Amino acid sequence: MRTACVTGADRGVGFELVKRLLEKGYRVFAGLYESGPGALQSLRERYPDRLEPVALDVGDDGSVRKAAETIRERTETIDLLINNAGILGDIRRTVKDDELDFDEMLRVINVNALGALRVVHALLGPVMRSEGKLIANISSEAGSIGDCWRTNWYGYCMSKAALNMQSALVHNQLREEGGQLLLIHPGWVQTHMQGRLDAEATYTPEQASGHILDVIEDHKRFAGERPAFVDLLGNPLPW
Repeated sequence: MRTACVTGADRGVGFELVKRLLEKGYRVFAGLYESGPGALQSLRERYPDRLEPVALDVGDDGSVRKAAETIRERTETIDLLINNAGILGDIRRTVKDDELDFDEMLRVINVNALGALRVVHALLGPVMRSEGKLIANISSEAGSIGDCWRTNWYGYCMSKAALNMQSALVHNQLREEGGQLLLIHPGWVQTHMQGRLDAEATYTPEQASGHILDVIEDHKRFAGERPAFVDLLGNPLPW
């Protein structure tokens, strides 16, 4: 039985990734930011032996350490680690017209960029002992410097660009031992990241999660000296 760990599993894409992995026969550790199983309760009833919710705030060192200790006590290997947890932050203010909230930007960068690194660092042992040795970081086209068109979204865009860089650094080391890292843009998804449902978005969480797992299952196609930075259909994105 393959084992996966998914962060940000409370709702949206993270929840759907957990659901699909369970359907594929994985044992799944689901990292939850909010207390209690919440939306995962129905999945726990269906998969009591394979779904293991774990309290996990990727923005907090202590929370990540505690979650990792719990996971390492329950499994020796993690075939697939998906760093999905993230926050949006302010997307409206510009440097020309507004007062910028730098503390908020630091919070976004802490969660979106350092959060994934915290989790990788804490769970690297089980990942590299597995047959899969695969890490998938959910990034964004907003982190592409080569295709930057926005005049705002400072915290989010910078955090995803930083996530891309730290992912490349991790990949450079892990590939020497058979590890692989993927960076996947999930598309424009109908989520509540802006505090309300973005109903006009292109993909539902169910659709996005399905495409993301298709890319993950085809990960050997993207193996190489550099990590792949692709959209949810597998199309390469500019760094």
